[in-house]
Amino acid sequence: MLVTVPWACHAPPLRSGPLRTDFRSGPELLVERTGVLFGPGFFSDRASSGSGFERPGSVTGGILDVVSEQPAADRHPPSAAKLRAWRRMLADERAEATVYRELADRRHGTEREILLRLAEAEQRHAEHWRRLLGEYIGEPRRATFRMRVLAFLARGFGWIFVLALVQRAETRSNYESTADATEAMAADERVHGEVVRALAAQGRARMSGTLRAAVFGINDGLVSNFALVLGVIGGGADTTLVVLTGLSGLLAGALSMAAGEFVSVSSQRELIAAGKPDDTADGALPLLDVDANELALVYRARGMSATEAERRAEVVLRRPVPEQHPAGEEPDGGEVVGSGAKAAASSFAAFAIGALLPVLPFLLGLHGLLAVLVAAVLSGSALLLTGATVGVLSGAAPLPRALRQLAIGAGAAVMTFLLGLVFGVTAS
Repeated sequence: MLVTVPWACHAPPLRSGPLRTDFRSGPELLVERTGVLFGPGFFSDRASSGSGFERPGSVTGGILDVVSEQPAADRHPPSAAKLRAWRRMLADERAEATVYRELADRRHGTEREILLRLAEAEQRHAEHWRRLLGEYIGEPRRATFRMRVLAFLARGFGWIFVLALVQRAETRSNYESTADATEAMAADERVHGEVVRALAAQGRARMSGTLRAAVFGINDGLVSNFALVLGVIGGGADTTLVVLTGLSGLLAGALSMAAGEFVSVSSQRELIAAGKPDDTADGALPLLDVDANELALVYRARGMSATEAERRAEVVLRRPVPEQHPAGEEPDGGEVVGSGAKAAASSFAAFAIGALLPVLPFLLGLHGLLAVLVAAVLSGSALLLTGATVGVLSGAAPLPRALRQLAIGAGAAVMTFLLGLVFGVTAS
C-alpha cells in the first residue's frame, strides 16, 4: 500500500526492502529498513539543506517519523563519543543563544531586533542537537569554557568587546566538518559571522576616536616611562631620582598626549566639516535652468561620470521636495572621529595609568633589582593585556597582537637601558 504523507514530500529513493505502515492516533508512519531513528523536524532540516525533501508550512498538523523495522533491543545506540559531542553542541548553542539575548537586553531598535533574531537561530540549532539526542539527552551539560566566558562577559562588559569575541567564535564554527550538522546550519554560522561583524563594525566606528586615543595613550605611557626609568637606573641613579624622573615623565607625557589628541581630532573634524554638502544650496534647486542643468556639475565634481551625473540631476530636479544633501552623502562623510575633548581626556588618563606602572614599585619603597623586576613584570603584563585587547576589538587573534606589543615595549626598554649604561659609564 502506498502511504500518502500529509505534507508535500519529494523524497529521494528509499533503500530496497519491504515497506509497511503503522497507524497510530495521528498521521501515518513511514517505516524504512534503516536502523536510524529521526525525530520530528528531521525532514524540515533536510529540506533546508537541499537533500530533496520539501515541506511547506509548519510542523503543526503532522509528524513524519522514520523508525526502524528491527526490534528495539536490536538497535544500536549512538556511541559514547558521539553522545558527548552532541551534548556539548547542545550546551554551546544554548549558551550562545543566551549571549545574544543578554546583548539584546542592553540595546534597542534595530540592533536589539537583530540580536534577538540571532538568538532564535541559535535556539533552532540547539533543537537540532536535542532531537538527535532524543532519549539519550541525559543531564544538562555545561557549555565549553569559551562559551561560559562569553556569557559572563555579555552580562558585565561592553557590548562591543563581547561582539568582537562572538565574531571570532562564529567564524571559527566547525559545523562544516561536523557530520551530524546540516548544511543549512553551517551556512547559518557563516552568515551569523557576517551579521556580527557588521554590528561590531558600527560600534567600532562610534568608539574609534576614544579607543584609539586610549590604546595609544596607555601603550606610549608604558613604553616611554619604562624605558625612561630603566635608562636612569642604567646611568646609576638612586631611587629618589628614579621616582622624580618617572613622575616627571608621566606628567609631561600625559599633558603632551592630551594636547596632541585634542588638536588632531579637532582638526580632523574641521576638515570633514569643510567637505560637507551645503544644506542651504537646496533652496536654489527650483530656480535652476533645467536645460543648463548646473546640478550635474555637483555630481561630476564628486566623482560621477557625465552620464550618471546628468541622470542623477534629472531625478533630483523632478522631486517635489529636494534632498537634504544633494550628493546623497552623510553629514560626516561616513567617517567617525569622535570628540576632541573626549579623546584628550581618554589619552591623558590612559597615558598616566600606563606611565605609573613602571614607577609604582619605587613609590612603594622597593629598591635595586627587585624594583626593576617588579616594574618589568607589571609593564610586560600591561603590554600583553593592551595588545590582546586591541586584537580582540579588531577581530584578530589576540595572542600575536599581545606578543607584538610586548616585543616593542621590551625592545625600547632594553635599548634605553643600554644607552643609560653607556652614558653612565662615560659620565663617571
